[in-house]
Amino acid sequence: MLSLFRKTQETITPPPYVLQSEERYARGYNPQVARRLSAFVRPYLGKLLFSLLLMLGSTAASVAGPYFVKIAIDQGMAAGDLAALRSAVLAYLGTAFLQWGFIYWRVNLMAHVGQSVIYDLRNRLFEHLQALSLSFYSRYSVGRVLTRIINDVGTLRQFITWAVLAIARDLFAIVGVIIAMLSMNLRLSLFTFSVMPLMALATILFRRVARQQYRRVRAAVSWVNAVLAENINGVRVVQAFSREAYNARFFRQVVSRYHLERQIEAARVAAFFTPVVDVLGAIATMLVVWLGGAAVLGEEITAGVLVAFVLYIGRFFDPIRDLSRRFDTLQSTMASGERILQLLDTPIEVQDAPDARDLPPVRGEVRFEAVSFHYSDDPAPVLEDINLRVAPGETVALVGETGAGKTTLIKLLARFHDPTSGRVLVDGYDLRQVTQASLRRQMGIVLQEPFLFNGSVRENILYGRLDASDEAVEAAARAVGAHAFIARLRQGYETPVEEGGAMLSVGQRQLISFARALLADPRILILDEATSSVDTQTEQIIQRALERLLRGRTAFVIAHRLSTITGADRIVVIHGGRIVESGTHTELLARGGRYAALYASGFQE
Repeated sequence: MLSLFRKTQETITPPPYVLQSEERYARGYNPQVARRLSAFVRPYLGKLLFSLLLMLGSTAASVAGPYFVKIAIDQGMAAGDLAALRSAVLAYLGTAFLQWGFIYWRVNLMAHVGQSVIYDLRNRLFEHLQALSLSFYSRYSVGRVLTRIINDVGTLRQFITWAVLAIARDLFAIVGVIIAMLSMNLRLSLFTFSVMPLMALATILFRRVARQQYRRVRAAVSWVNAVLAENINGVRVVQAFSREAYNARFFRQVVSRYHLERQIEAARVAAFFTPVVDVLGAIATMLVVWLGGAAVLGEEITAGVLVAFVLYIGRFFDPIRDLSRRFDTLQSTMASGERILQLLDTPIEVQDAPDARDLPPVRGEVRFEAVSFHYSDDPAPVLEDINLRVAPGETVALVGETGAGKTTLIKLLARFHDPTSGRVLVDGYDLRQVTQASLRRQMGIVLQEPFLFNGSVRENILYGRLDASDEAVEAAARAVGAHAFIARLRQGYETPVEEGGAMLSVGQRQLISFARALLADPRILILDEATSSVDTQTEQIIQRALERLLRGRTAFVIAHRLSTITGADRIVVIHGGRIVESGTHTELLARGGRYAALYASGFQE
């Protein structure tokens, strides 16, 4: 994205991945996508069918209206029969009220169906996203995921709520009008239908041009969302480098302008097609009035028939015009549906085995047996032939250069990934044979960049153990040295931390994450650079808390600070995905190997 900021004066074009993604989904009607999406509608099929009956009733009432006008003219006005005129007028008014009642009932029913379907679909998407492995999120941006859940699901809601029955209504209305016109006069009907070849040609041309234009509109929307998400997520960096004015100019000149131009082009296409339909309708009306008027003068047809035909022409071309607009809705729905289904079809790489059982309470023994690992989309090995046994209650510090494989090792322990070969065991249980939930309930993880959820301080500490008492929450905070600063907050433990903990410093967020881990009382604890983002004073508080936190627990510590490493029972040095050294701080220094070199170059404080 940064390269785009250097091209504000060049031809406006979105990134290639946006065009390729939208091109992939610009295929028109896809019966397979429609069939799979219909599975979400199936639970509400009864209401949908009843809505269809209501739609048929409203369509019949609409088609009957002009026929009662014919009766009013021919049997009432022309014959001088006031009673017949009154009856026809009341019948016409009755059809109008019936149509209103049917439409009101149908719209409310379909709104309920549409919202229920979207509720089910969003829940299904959320559950699937929660289950997807971390490797998915490493290659799929948050902005794209949110676009699927919000924009694409919203497009489906619009289609299910309004367009599905609207398309059926338009088709039934066209059929009903054709039958009514043919039953009254074959000759005038054929003159009315004579413009249909031109209508078909205009529709085909419109569909070809509109498909390309609306594909570009969707590409523009995706690009705008991507730029917005990136700048909002990186707002601190933007402000730190005083890029607000430049970024605003870029967004105004390139992103919004590109989106605006694509929307205007699509509107121009639609603006051309709608008058074409109106002109063809006017031509059909002219033919009917001219030839029908001559027939009325020649007493071949009645004036009521002519007036009814003129009214039916409007009812004939209105659904045709509406169907042309529904084409874009159908196009967008198919594209959105395919993207949603692609997300739902994303395989969950780490799943519980069919016969997986719950991991019983563990002592904390961990073994890596001939473990190797590489990512599915990259054959280069990250870890190779790792053999390591950690005794219950032992604290192991993992040391090595950036990219050596330390974090990947603990991800395998937490079973965020499965090893490519070999196995990881806890208390002798292969992690692939136990449920993930039972494993992680006995495991605590504190990351380098602590993440707090939107809520109070208390709610964030409770995150790993929701049934804990207020006293237990405060005790955990005191144990890690967080109580003092929490007590100074304006609402104490009830203070909202805002999204991501934006109201707190990095050190304060880290202390809360320590309290959260301690309250969960895990048997296995993982600290991934947990003290690298705090100041020296805060680190001293954390070091005192670590003695309490690590007591009696098996712990894996990834750290770059000497003070965090030297207190470990054992130090394991990883280089190039392999364990190259293992021992205490004193033993490894005396050995004069890689750890000694790392200590001399970077660990000394």
